[in-house]
Amino acid sequence: MAEELKKIYSQEFIENLSNSLQKHYKDFKKEDFKKAIFIDIWKNLELKQRMRHISTNLNEFLPFSYKEQIEVLKRVKDEFVSLEAMIFQDFVEVFGLNDFEISMNALEKFTIKSSSEFAIRQFIIKYEERTLKQMKLWAKSQNEDIRRLASEGCRPRLPWAIALAKYKENPKEVLKIIEILKNDSSKYVQKSVANNLNDISKDNPNLVLEFVKSNLGVSKELDWICKHGSRTLLKAGNKEILKLFSFKDTKHITISNFYCDDFVKLGDDLEFSFELITKEKLGNIRVEYQIDYLKQNNKYGKKVFMISQNDFSINKKEFSKKQSFKNLSTRKHYLGKHFIKILLNGKELIKKEFQVI
Repeated sequence: MAEELKKIYSQEFIENLSNSLQKHYKDFKKEDFKKAIFIDIWKNLELKQRMRHISTNLNEFLPFSYKEQIEVLKRVKDEFVSLEAMIFQDFVEVFGLNDFEISMNALEKFTIKSSSEFAIRQFIIKYEERTLKQMKLWAKSQNEDIRRLASEGCRPRLPWAIALAKYKENPKEVLKIIEILKNDSSKYVQKSVANNLNDISKDNPNLVLEFVKSNLGVSKELDWICKHGSRTLLKAGNKEILKLFSFKDTKHITISNFYCDDFVKLGDDLEFSFELITKEKLGNIRVEYQIDYLKQNNKYGKKVFMISQNDFSINKKEFSKKQSFKNLSTRKHYLGKHFIKILLNGKELIKKEFQVI
């Protein structure tokens, strides 16, 4: 995925960026800027490396004070959105750490129709109290992009970003922001709050358990946040969280007609199927499967995948799935013995060995 994402910084993008910079700063050296971007190593740079390369060159080709640079970039940013626009936030992260007020104002503007979630983290580290005060104000903004930044920016384990080690250890300040946002009407913000809780659950599961106990049943939206924010705990089969979401004992259910390929060729799909049967109704169940992947060091790493999560009034249900064994940038497969397990409300029903060939 990262290979494809980095292509957003294409020749067309740099051309558009150059034109916009020249429009808002008439002495901008457009051709020299493009040459500086497309150097020999450009094709080998990954997404965030390209982002940093562009933002660093922006500083070189805007030869005046940081305050003046930001005023130009604010006008240019209006013509760019989404992930590609994060070069502007990256500029603030690199060149604005010594000018808190101007940088906070810039990140607030730049996050609209994009996101300042990466850049804000350096400010949290350097100016924790001042930055958190600002983020609490953002949490009450009329704009959902700005409110989301208040949550997304302080996630302890934000993907692709530096981890906030202090908040991994003790996320009390993060939870204060979550308290402000937990009843937000925006799905965009709700997803961020849930992802933040899920991050917290990986290091402080009891804090998320307490949050769920205090907030479950208040509203449909908050119920969704609680459940999505508990997904790692649910996948781990945490008994207390399963009980909170009414995933009870499943002794009344048996598994039958289980089939799984004995072999799967690297790059192909592993196919498997099974049936759940009971004399009563199946009830509220989470049906998952776990793959124990053979790693390069001959040890195993597990990964749990969702099949179905539902309250079934029927007494029999068939399931059929495929699992890809195509190598990805995030997962490399190794030849040899692997295992598949079927899980029901966090408990293992059956386990089978198969070979990747």
